[in-house]
Amino acid sequence: MPPNLFDQWASAAPATAPVTAPDGPTGEEAPAASPAPEHGPATPAIVRRALQELLKNGLLELSAKPHLFRQIATDTARANALLEPLDLRVLVDDHRGLAYVAVAASYQSENTGEDEDDWTHPLVRRQRLTLEQSLLLAILRREFLQREQEGGLGVPVQLAIDSLLPQLGIYLGHTGSDMQERKRLLTLLEHLRGHGVVSDVDAQERITIRPMIVHLANPENLQALLQRLRELASNPEGGA
Repeated sequence: MPPNLFDQWASAAPATAPVTAPDGPTGEEAPAASPAPEHGPATPAIVRRALQELLKNGLLELSAKPHLFRQIATDTARANALLEPLDLRVLVDDHRGLAYVAVAASYQSENTGEDEDDWTHPLVRRQRLTLEQSLLLAILRREFLQREQEGGLGVPVQLAIDSLLPQLGIYLGHTGSDMQERKRLLTLLEHLRGHGVVSDVDAQERITIRPMIVHLANPENLQALLQRLRELASNPEGGA
């Protein structure tokens, strides 16, 4: 069975040069040095599990995987050493119980032209959002931060679907059909769910906003988006 990828990274060591000794009285060469072990100590199983889960989903939440999250949070230096050959790193938000993968600051893309627009890293696909998805993301992020200020960090933030419909309608306009507007909202939420920022809609017609939403988008960009949408809403003919 081939060695585990993480074990290879952890145990990588420079090869030692062969050792020779002067010829003895009989002219015989000294015995060859014993070969060094092919692999050093294995990466602990819990570290491998935590990193594999982190790479699979892009994030780890304390509420969902407490044991694996704590392993990453307490051994971040080891995790980053293992991710370094991939030009990735792990960031930990202890206050919200979140660890997530990010591209290392030292990474330099070799792509040019059209490829550079589609890829920021060979292992990380750039996630593009439509205007409507970006708008809903901004609304949800604002709601999340407001609830955090009221209830404190780490408190689950839940919203009723019906409470989002009027806010979305302010910027996107009303279609005149409640069913159509609700379907539009559910479609947008389903797409954002794939980015790890919201949960499924539960039986009470609510969603849980997940802490990753704080780190997904730049606050300045979201504020500029909202300002632009307000301008378009107040002066539809002036927008282009």
